[in-house]
Amino acid sequence: MFVDEVTIKLIAGKGGDGCTSFRREKYVPMGGPDGGNGGKGGDIIFEVDEGLKTLVDLRYKKIVKADKGINGKGSSKNGANAEDIIIKVPQGTTIFNADNNLILADLTKDKERIVIAHGGRGGRGNKAFATHSEPAPKFSELGCPGEEVIVKCELKVMADVGLIGMPSVGKSTILSLISSAKPKIGAYHFTTLSPNLGMIKLKDHRSFVMADLPGLIEGASNGAGLGLQFLRHAMRTRILAHVIDMGSFEGRNPIEDYKMIRKEIEQYNEKLKNKYEIIIANKMDLNGAKENLECFKKEFPNLKIYEVSALLNQGFENMLIDMANLLDELPKEDPFNEEDFESYVIYKFQNEKPYTIKNDNGIWVLEGEEIEKLFKMTRFTEEEAVLRFARKLKGMGVEEELEKLGAKRGDEVQILDYIFEFKE
Repeated sequence: MFVDEVTIKLIAGKGGDGCTSFRREKYVPMGGPDGGNGGKGGDIIFEVDEGLKTLVDLRYKKIVKADKGINGKGSSKNGANAEDIIIKVPQGTTIFNADNNLILADLTKDKERIVIAHGGRGGRGNKAFATHSEPAPKFSELGCPGEEVIVKCELKVMADVGLIGMPSVGKSTILSLISSAKPKIGAYHFTTLSPNLGMIKLKDHRSFVMADLPGLIEGASNGAGLGLQFLRHAMRTRILAHVIDMGSFEGRNPIEDYKMIRKEIEQYNEKLKNKYEIIIANKMDLNGAKENLECFKKEFPNLKIYEVSALLNQGFENMLIDMANLLDELPKEDPFNEEDFESYVIYKFQNEKPYTIKNDNGIWVLEGEEIEKLFKMTRFTEEEAVLRFARKLKGMGVEEELEKLGAKRGDEVQILDYIFEFKE
């Protein structure tokens, strides 16, 4: 089964909890803290496997969750890191953040790897907090939660030349004649339901990959028929080869067919619109094909046109040599723009607060990634940990900001789903 799009939720592993522990040996007075740190949570990593040709293995995985790091122990024993989860995907897989549709990764090389969801770091044990001024801390940290993200994976086939055109114009037949590919061929529309790849080998030992892409119909750029599948896979090709039925076998008008295809391409993507294109005038063995071709050339005098007959297996040799020459000259380009990618670089001004405060029906709601992370890693069952949490908030200016906004002692302050009382 060919699957070229899946959506899954990734939950990286939580870090292991730090340990609060003290040495208690008979003849060792003032043994001191010896709580170890927790291990790191498992990452979720995507890796390219050139042996895969579809995303079918991910189709039924709604959630992928990595393991938690091992908790720290006494005697200064740190917890082990959790094992990472590696998800194998085919070459040409693009991973999008489903929330904003920005690209997290575009994987095109065999064995290429990228961490999409990072595991949380382990919490520090009380030994890590020991200082000269506080030699025996009675608190430790909880592990940091791992990243959670919903991703959409799209497969775009890796081909140098894409055969495009209306249904049943002969794309699959052409690919079967000029390569070793054996696509399904039938005398009905949409025989090709998924891209077929064929390796083209020339007598001079050059080679390139050609893809027979699902047929287009009007409205393809808006999702009609199999259009979005075709348009997605065409993004990686370097040459678009329009196969047109010049024999008007089904009563089609070659000029109107070409205009319709160009319209859908232009509406879908600017980069696709500007790709190098050639015309493969197929079915030249039929009556009326020569006349149709003359009209077509008058309408589009600047297009490079190759006359072929898939039925008679004629006209392909020079076309393939020219394609190979073009591919030698054309630069390889990224199918995406830089702004399509999600950036992990965050620029902060010195006076920018890492949190926001708003009043919601009398409750002061405190939000911010740094504060929420600190909250989740605080062990509120330990008094010293609570005091440390309060000191951290005060150091961030939260207390001062609350007073500026009109908060009074005794008011309720909310972080995530928890509500506290605003005290001295």
